[in-house]
Amino acid sequence: MMKKTVLALACFSLGAFAQGNTEPQGKCFQLPTAEQLRTYMQAAPGMTDGVIGGTVGGLFNGTRMWAAVVNRDGEVCAVITSRTDPTQVWPGSQAIAKAKAYTANAFSIDALALSTARLYTFTQPGHSLASLGQSNLFNPSELATTTENDKSRGKLAGGTIFFGGGVALYRGGRVIGGLGISGDTACADHEIAKRVRHLADMNPPGGAVVDDITYTHIDGATVFAHPKCINTWRNGTRVGEETPATTY
Repeated sequence: MMKKTVLALACFSLGAFAQGNTEPQGKCFQLPTAEQLRTYMQAAPGMTDGVIGGTVGGLFNGTRMWAAVVNRDGEVCAVITSRTDPTQVWPGSQAIAKAKAYTANAFSIDALALSTARLYTFTQPGHSLASLGQSNLFNPSELATTTENDKSRGKLAGGTIFFGGGVALYRGGRVIGGLGISGDTACADHEIAKRVRHLADMNPPGGAVVDDITYTHIDGATVFAHPKCINTWRNGTRVGEETPATTY
């Protein structure tokens, strides 16, 4: 059923922001084109495929997203919005999606897929990678408006993000790039990212959830832990709510 839905969506005439590789060639070979990426993005919120389907959660159930794909060199290959009106997706999420794609690719290898969600604890104050965010700052000159061609195509936009929404992309057991999703809570972004990767048949060795987001109260104490978000769901199961502030 899901494959039929994806094929049907591919037939729609869509006007969402989309720039990137229209043919899988050159340095973007084997990576999703902008058109394919948009199709996967629109199918992902309603996905019901084994353990990674169900409710996305967050603020918008993953329906207002930016997505970016980079190649193994970190160069931007495709950037899209999932809405036909890109002004109805957070403008700030364009940079975040590009940075998440760069980060997931930059810190994953064939033997170990590291989603941006799994880097969260490492990069907090007092932990071993607390200053990692200063290692590669995002280049704001690589941003585009919703009415112009994306200037980052084929370039390094860089950026490092350490919360949910970025996953590495694999072919034949080898990492060949990264995918970044932004436009909802970090937890919902991750849910959409792993679904899009699964739809694209680009999971790492070990399967779709080998680098899944982890929560301490479910998975126990771990250095890979990520905090809960607003209306948090994981693989169709409700996780809970972000802890509210009490004092500052």
